[in-house]
Amino acid sequence: MAQTATILPFRGVLPKLGKDVFLASTACIIGDIVIGDETNIWYGVTIRGDMNTVRIGSRTNIQDGTICHVTYKTGPLTIGSDVTIGHAAILHACTIEDGAFVGMGATVMDGAIIESGAMVAAGALIPPGKRVKKGEVYAGVPAKSLRPMTQEEIDYIPWSATHYVDLAKEYLQEGK
Repeated sequence: MAQTATILPFRGVLPKLGKDVFLASTACIIGDIVIGDETNIWYGVTIRGDMNTVRIGSRTNIQDGTICHVTYKTGPLTIGSDVTIGHAAILHACTIEDGAFVGMGATVMDGAIIESGAMVAAGALIPPGKRVKKGEVYAGVPAKSLRPMTQEEIDYIPWSATHYVDLAKEYLQEGK
């Protein structure tokens, strides 16, 4: 028998899921959260929309162990469509635009904006209010522009989104 994810209301607001969303059995989503179609939330992910809103677009993948949270009154969390969030990332009250990439173990803090087509390297720390520009790789602690993205990296972002949608469909078919 398949175990189901933890989906909890907060202050009477229950998360809303689009069509064909995959929530891994150990994912936990709480409160004022809206998740778009074909998005996949993997094992050990926690998304808390308790003190503000969380909005996640379609075909986005949030990989294992990631933490997503908000800031009271001033800081919603917005993640666009076709976004890849690597394993064990921390996203706090920031904006990740459509088609962006956040690497494994990266932290993106309050008010930061990751532009569409930008890449945050694994382990990077994006400080509060920082804007990561389209077509650039940001790395380091605190993160700085490292270099322009390669064509391979540019091509990888949409491939990753599609790959994870397909993988999530397999999991849904198997009842995981």
